[in-house]
Amino acid sequence: NEYKKGNTPNPDVMCNREVKFGVFWDFAKANGADYIATGHYAQISRRSDIWKGKAIDKTYEKYKEIFLLKKSPDSSKDQVYFLWTLTQDDLSHTIFPIGHLKKTEIRKLALKYNLPTATKKDSQGVCFLGPLDMKDFLKHYIKTQKGDVLNENGEVVGFHDGAMFLTLGERHGFTITNKTNKSEPLYVTSKNIGENTIIVSSRKGIKDISNGKEVRCINANWIESIPKKGKMYTAQIRYHGELFPCKIEVQEESKAKIIFKKDVLVDKGQSVVIYDGNNCLGGCVTA
Repeated sequence: NEYKKGNTPNPDVMCNREVKFGVFWDFAKANGADYIATGHYAQISRRSDIWKGKAIDKTYEKYKEIFLLKKSPDSSKDQVYFLWTLTQDDLSHTIFPIGHLKKTEIRKLALKYNLPTATKKDSQGVCFLGPLDMKDFLKHYIKTQKGDVLNENGEVVGFHDGAMFLTLGERHGFTITNKTNKSEPLYVTSKNIGENTIIVSSRKGIKDISNGKEVRCINANWIESIPKKGKMYTAQIRYHGELFPCKIEVQEESKAKIIFKKDVLVDKGQSVVIYDGNNCLGGCVTA
């Protein structure tokens, strides 16, 4: 449904919220478990002195200690980006047994204990789709419709199979018909779902393309504390993407405004994950 609207949701975030920390935990709890353990590359730490000498935030006053969601030491495998919807209740009954290790160390341990997955290739893509590509999966539910690719001057330079399949900043998924050997890589800078068209541009690379410094978000979730007004944090708008310095204005009804230090390019429906150093503060969805 989100893709049909032209948005770019993150299925891994939704899977963690609804399945791994939703129905999986419900099943485990119903069968007598006190905790669930997952293989995420992430860490949980506790702070029992969190309120010492501080005014208690009413949102968290029922907790005697606060659980912090922290990045993995293996930056190439860190999965905290996908866990921004977790809550204090989630973290209180969750264990990440490999979160403090690097993937190379995990493989050595797997070989030591003769685990059959010791030399298995890393999984790619959306886990619950298996070998199927996301766009191939979506085509079972969303009808493909050929549309025009336009340049910044409004001229038709190619075609695509549906604007809703593409994301701002993407450089694949469309065909340029008048390509030359000197052609620069082109990126999606705008989408018109109603007219089924996209605009592409090189601008000498994606870093020169943006849709401004301010991004409004919905469905905000703050794990350990509500962001402080005026404080500088970092935000990630894509998995393993650049960390952008930003400030946050928390608004009512789980809404927030992210004010970036420099221009960013972000599509509707994307997850914006906020960090305070190595701690994941939470996140929100671009509106």
